[in-house]
Amino acid sequence: MNTNNEDIKKLATISPEELAHIGEGALAYIREIDGKDAIKMLGKRAAVPADAKLFCLFNANGSPISISGTHAAAIGS
Repeated sequence: MNTNNEDIKKLATISPEELAHIGEGALAYIREIDGKDAIKMLGKRAAVPADAKLFCLFNANGSPISISGTHAAAIGS
């Protein structure tokens, strides 16, 4: 197989829009957030202290799915 660097660069190029949709609906991640982050996401609906330790389940594209008080709750166990 004859490949050169230009061929490899073409194969490895992905747009930010395409990258944002990889794993969408099938891949998620959990990240610890604080109450301030929850308030930014939910507005007045977030009845938590600004310094609360929370866990957010995010879709592969970075959009929040749920916010939980424990890591175990965020993964559903």
